[in-house]
Amino acid sequence: MPVTKLYLVRHGQSAGNAEGRFGGHSPTPLSELGNQQAKLTAQTLAKERIDAIYTSDLLRAVQTAEPLAKLLDLPIVKTSAFRERHVGVLEGLTFDESKEAFPKDYYALVNRNIQHVITKGESYRHLLRRATGELRDILRIHHGERVVIYSHTGAICFLTLHLIGAINRYTKQTPWLVTSNCGINRFEIRGRNNIRVLAVNDPRHLVQTTGNDSFAPQ
Repeated sequence: MPVTKLYLVRHGQSAGNAEGRFGGHSPTPLSELGNQQAKLTAQTLAKERIDAIYTSDLLRAVQTAEPLAKLLDLPIVKTSAFRERHVGVLEGLTFDESKEAFPKDYYALVNRNIQHVITKGESYRHLLRRATGELRDILRIHHGERVVIYSHTGAICFLTLHLIGAINRYTKQTPWLVTSNCGINRFEIRGRNNIRVLAVNDPRHLVQTTGNDSFAPQ
């Protein structure tokens, strides 16, 4: 049976990450460190004989995908389905600012209440639905190929929970699977019920860079 290899990659450090702010759907660009991380990630993934590159259409994800697309001369398919969760009124705020101004939304988010809809934003359940729907189509189109998806820490967390069968329609709260900037989650997909997790949050290719914001906001 053909094996599909899937790589979920978080974007490089953004200006918002560096300041400890929720990025949400904002068009925040990569920082200088983020650009370095994107280049090192591209060099690593270029060795994997990638067939297709998908990305969230948010600027920080697109900028992270560009070095790999250039190395492999592949198009980048941009989609809003892999955007980070829309954090509504929390967008652009720090953790402390969010906690003070919108405590109900803040605590629902950090406690992973997947049904809670953030004021003027969306719920984790909304994020899960749009991201997994797009992933399903991609895996069907690229059956037996090697596919990279550049996305965001929240989206990657819930895509990973979905792939390992750790979330269903009855789930109310989940653990948080940390993905550092440009960390890679690697999977082999041999069938709907045969998914192998090869790595979660693999940052080994980033040893040349400094800084660690594994627990930074989205």
